[in-house]
Amino acid sequence: MPSSSRGPAVPSDRPSDPFSDRRAARGGRRTTRRQGGRATRQSARVDPRPEVEVELEVGPVAHGGHCVARYDGRVVFVRHTLPGERVRARVTEGGDAAKFWRADAVEILEASPDRVPSVWPEAGPGGVGGGELAHVALDAQRRWKRDVLAEQLRRLGKVDLDEVDPQVEVEGLPGDAERGGLGYRTRVDLVADGTGRAGMHRFRSHDVVALGGMPLATEDVAELAAREKVFTRTWRPGTRIELVAPVGSAPVLLVDGEPWRSGSPDQRPNARRSVTERVVLGDREHEYRVAAGGFWQVHREAPATLARAVLDGVGDVDGARVLDLYAGAGLFTSPLAAAVGTTGSVVAVEGDERAVRDARRNAHGLDRVELHHGPVEQVLADDPTGADVVVLDPPRVGAGRGVVEAVAARQPSRVVYVACDPAALARDVAYLAGHGYGLASLRAFDLFPHTHHLEAVAVLTR
Repeated sequence: MPSSSRGPAVPSDRPSDPFSDRRAARGGRRTTRRQGGRATRQSARVDPRPEVEVELEVGPVAHGGHCVARYDGRVVFVRHTLPGERVRARVTEGGDAAKFWRADAVEILEASPDRVPSVWPEAGPGGVGGGELAHVALDAQRRWKRDVLAEQLRRLGKVDLDEVDPQVEVEGLPGDAERGGLGYRTRVDLVADGTGRAGMHRFRSHDVVALGGMPLATEDVAELAAREKVFTRTWRPGTRIELVAPVGSAPVLLVDGEPWRSGSPDQRPNARRSVTERVVLGDREHEYRVAAGGFWQVHREAPATLARAVLDGVGDVDGARVLDLYAGAGLFTSPLAAAVGTTGSVVAVEGDERAVRDARRNAHGLDRVELHHGPVEQVLADDPTGADVVVLDPPRVGAGRGVVEAVAARQPSRVVYVACDPAALARDVAYLAGHGYGLASLRAFDLFPHTHHLEAVAVLTR
């Protein structure tokens, strides 16, 4: 959601997923930390002892950053591998009664031509979450994500992506190819381990792995970390550390949610708790005030990329009434307000109180914008007014049947759906199909290189 939007997801209902927290909480609904927004039944665990290893022939990719293999008839979800490889894998979760196992490839016996030396070894087997494709060539990562998107749409949405548009590919963002997919994150969340060193959670674990840096972070984030000695000083164990280096204003460091400056809490009355983001669309620049600890797209190019895709998706909306659901801090609201002109209107809905405060400030002076605070389904139930176009950017769990029914009841000519989870998108596409809406076009973006995550903008019409 990405618009506000979302940041930032590993079959990961564990705190090792650095992309789950902010976006999953948006929209005024309670969700779990799992990428799909649903709690999962945990298998009996096997201690990850070196001797608990199996040899596997690796099959296709699957949603969640792993590949599928079989061992004695049992499904094994294997990370840190590629389709077609033969690997020795260490079982990390499973047991005799488990329906499936989870495993990490710890030795590559036959390598895929798409394998490269990991750009982030600390995210390898037994390491932190958030870099599960660091061993995969960038082009191959995008093919991987395209395959997952197509499979989820086919299985859950009953849509053949090749029939909609066989040319759909996962698009890279400007600058990523030159940087090898590194240095894109404008926001990084860390936590101090038991010895006080900053790091990240081990995948699917509460354990913290100390780090010396974060290769996915922008230069500005890295400079902030060096200036404040984030990776070299000793913190109180469990301290939460948030580094924010926006496109448009000075960086901010939050320690346990409080501003931090020059090695100590920033006690100044005007200590900054928010940042300014600037998004250029054509000849117009949009400026946003966003809480430093709030949600904003983490990739430096993501806000502009998604806003352009949404404007392309809505088409000519001059004079139209447009609903902007799960509007966040208003990433799409301001450009949509410009697009509807002097005779149109934008109704923005957001459930997160902090995001709504930012949205009100960002929409100040835009008399064509009407902003509602509350759960989307409830706000729509309270106001049944129709809409010409609906834009929605739900949290990772998706919009769900209730919101889809409320959207369809307004009979918009088109629905523009921004999704960070292909499974949730596919489910909601199926719900919309039940109301006569078909997938007219789809674009997919590689907003999170070296992870399995992607963003999609789908246009549905009736």
